[in-house]
Amino acid sequence: MKSIRVFYTLLLVLSLVSCKATQNVATPKAPKEISNFEKLAAIENVVSIEKRKQTSHFNENYEIWFEQPIDHNDASKGAFNQRVFLGFESPSLPVIVELRGYGIGTERAGELAAHYSANQLTIEHRYFNNSRPNTIDWNTLTIENAAKDQTAIINSIRNVLYPEAKFITTGISKGCQTTMAHRRFFPNNVDASVCYVGPLNYKREDPRVYQFLKTVANQKDRDKVIAFQELCFKNRAALLQIMKDEALNKNMSWEFGVEKAIDYTILEYSFAFWQWGISLENIPNQEVSLETIYTHLIDVVGYGFFEEKAVNNLQPYFWAALTQQGIYGYETAPFKNYLNTEVIYKFDWAFPEGISKSFELKPMQEIKSFLDNSAEKMLFIYGEYDAWSATAVELSNTAQKRELYKFVKPKGDHKTRIKSFTTTNQKSIYDIIDKWIQN
Repeated sequence: MKSIRVFYTLLLVLSLVSCKATQNVATPKAPKEISNFEKLAAIENVVSIEKRKQTSHFNENYEIWFEQPIDHNDASKGAFNQRVFLGFESPSLPVIVELRGYGIGTERAGELAAHYSANQLTIEHRYFNNSRPNTIDWNTLTIENAAKDQTAIINSIRNVLYPEAKFITTGISKGCQTTMAHRRFFPNNVDASVCYVGPLNYKREDPRVYQFLKTVANQKDRDKVIAFQELCFKNRAALLQIMKDEALNKNMSWEFGVEKAIDYTILEYSFAFWQWGISLENIPNQEVSLETIYTHLIDVVGYGFFEEKAVNNLQPYFWAALTQQGIYGYETAPFKNYLNTEVIYKFDWAFPEGISKSFELKPMQEIKSFLDNSAEKMLFIYGEYDAWSATAVELSNTAQKRELYKFVKPKGDHKTRIKSFTTTNQKSIYDIIDKWIQN
């Protein structure tokens, strides 16, 4: 019995020693998981990052500033910081890249990101808002430099967060132009593109706009628009005085003077009317007050295209339009009895002070050649009555083989989106995008 007790005592001692030894062995710690914030902050050319409050469906929302070369072909010209927003949802979901033609106006999900509950990367265009150097060398504001900005950002974000995800670029109006240019320079940088209501102009003042304004809708509707412009010119002196009074009240000025400002505003009316889908029923008739005429004119045209402070804010737009991307002018012949001229009114006055440049035909022609011959997986959306549809993309005979598609909403305007179409056409559009995302 004694031996048995000794045996069990020995077992107990050995068990206690073993237990204590086990307790003294450190348990290996799991490697610390690196957060998305840390991954983004570690990107070489990220100079600032802020995690912001959640918006839309995104789990996380970031404002990021990237350092970019002022000229991607000449590093000696220095750098500037470019703003980006990233709405993060999941590394396995598509990334919708919103290429802004202007500054960023919202952090919220756009149409495609909302539809797919996807990630969204929004890139502010160089030289808009605070995405600019202290002093701008306007000759560095080119579609090539902008495309290289965007590619550098897309590649950086893809590498750290979305190595396996599909990337779809999209843009509205000038953002559509930006999307086309990015694909022309870097056709394989993303998987597909969806472009909304963007022009492809072949001249600085593309004459197709004039033809469009002469043929849009029907003769009765066009006549009503022109009749209002004539009503304005008949009352030009009175409307000019109202504009002068408004200028004093609102501290407004025009580089070319208020006398020209009223003329440009009246001439712009027809383009703006069709661009924004104004109801014909809203056009005042001959029997209304001068204040009513002026109010309707400004409601349609606004001050934001010609007034000096607005033009300064839009300077990057005007530079791009006047040097590479094109714009339009105003035919004065229909109103020669009031203007005493038939010369096309142009936007030369919108160049930055002390500098101008001739228009380059080549960049838009190269985009056209790209779309006609080699572009793949691009979808274009337009409104039939939108004045910018005058210079809409036209698809070549080989387009469908390369998965290029175009949808035009009957009587649609510049606000046309996928949701603007019939349920049947919406399904057709999303079926195409679904295929691109899933393949």
